[in-house]
Amino acid sequence: MTANLLDFDLDGLAVFCEGLGEKRFRATQLFRWIHQRGARDFDQMTDLAKSLREKLRGCAEIRGLAPLSRHDSADGTIKWLFDVGGGNAVETVFIPEDDRGTLCVSSQAGCAVGCRFCATGHQGFSRNLTTGEILAQLWYAEHTLRAELGQSERVITNVVMMGMGEPLQNYTALIPALRTMLDDHGYGLSRRRVTVSTSGVVPMIDRLAQDCPVALAVSLHAPTDALRDSLVPLNRKHPLDDLMAACRRYLDHAPRDFITFEYCMLDGVNDSPAHAQALIDLVKPRRDHPGVSCKFNLIPFNPFAASGLTRSAPARVKAFADLLTRAGLV
Repeated sequence: MTANLLDFDLDGLAVFCEGLGEKRFRATQLFRWIHQRGARDFDQMTDLAKSLREKLRGCAEIRGLAPLSRHDSADGTIKWLFDVGGGNAVETVFIPEDDRGTLCVSSQAGCAVGCRFCATGHQGFSRNLTTGEILAQLWYAEHTLRAELGQSERVITNVVMMGMGEPLQNYTALIPALRTMLDDHGYGLSRRRVTVSTSGVVPMIDRLAQDCPVALAVSLHAPTDALRDSLVPLNRKHPLDDLMAACRRYLDHAPRDFITFEYCMLDGVNDSPAHAQALIDLVKPRRDHPGVSCKFNLIPFNPFAASGLTRSAPARVKAFADLLTRAGLV
């Protein structure tokens, strides 16, 4: 069976190369060719021994994802739709800013969490992506953009696992992908610049803290269990008290001193001043309540018919944000 070398972090690639009778430094060379230089063909790898290149041609490949479509916006944002087989596709988004280039990466085809306000969740779950399919999004975007911009230096400075899927429900594939993003022989990204976003899979938040602590974002969207149960069904399994405790534990290992809480603003559902005050009460420390060091990211809802929800009015969002700002949370 032909191995896709995008499926391996550096340790995994070293084991693969050892199976071919090659030493670890060969794996490092190969890893650099793939991720730093974007090589697609073993013949490009001129500092590898010809005998190794011949071995690789017989048992390995560098298999990316086929782009189905690309949409370029006026602000520079680029959205790719990639074919992952079986009639499934995943979206990857590049967001350029003055001081950074952020790539939003998918981890699953579909999603099993079923959040009420999420179009992906309404589509249902098809399958987990492999490590190679997760990394192929970064590999393709980084080297495509370098070629288009005519530059050799890094274009993508930040990665957020906020595309389709719940990353922590695809943990086995996620961790090698994260390690490749962080590896100095790979993409060399700082732990502060790689973010995993989760709807609140508490046991896996604890595992991530031990295995590969990067920046953490939590899709919160409600200040009470009663409301969050209806918006984020996973809350029925991992309620807010458990989630907040996991976030506090994570901060002991995190590269940042705060958790980002994502909050989708839904008209008449979670956007009142009372909701804002309940959020403040949830996260601010008190004598009998430890709180969580955090920042809130208020997200405008992108309406779709099946949700039965609408976007909060700008004035309502501003009033909500003002309350959080006065509490030091935005």
